[in-house]
Amino acid sequence: MEGYDLEIKRTMRWFYATLSEKDRRHYAAVEARKLGHGGIEYIASILRCDPKTIRQGLNELKQEQDPAEGRVRKKGSDESL
Repeated sequence: MEGYDLEIKRTMRWFYATLSEKDRRHYAAVEARKLGHGGIEYIASILRCDPKTIRQGLNELKQEQDPAEGRVRKKGSDESL
């Protein structure tokens, strides 16, 4: 597999950081799926995420309905409020 150039990797990391947790899983999963064999590990190394995160995203994308629909964690949320 031919790797992405440095500028593409930087752009992918920047974009990944702007997404919600669920959207991060899905974005990483789509990118890994495009690459095929070895894609999960390669994308995990680029995005600096756990390969399990990508596998979870792949499983979620196979489902017809999103089990977490409407639920998005807020950054810095304090549950004690």
